[in-house]
Amino acid sequence: MSEEEINELKNKLIYGLQLAEKRMLQEKALHNECVIVQKPGEEIQHIPAKQIIAENPIFQ
Repeated sequence: MSEEEINELKNKLIYGLQLAEKRMLQEKALHNECVIVQKPGEEIQHIPAKQIIAENPIFQ
């Protein structure tokens, strides 16, 4: 594979993952569900999907 093909595949994978995450959040928001999140070194948090969507322009 050439460098260009690798970059194209990488971009498609990133796009697909972002799309899947957006759809998952939209479905959870529709049912007023939370998403469980844990960042390194922090406690586990339950965050409403609607809040994540509202705070991140990527998902709007």
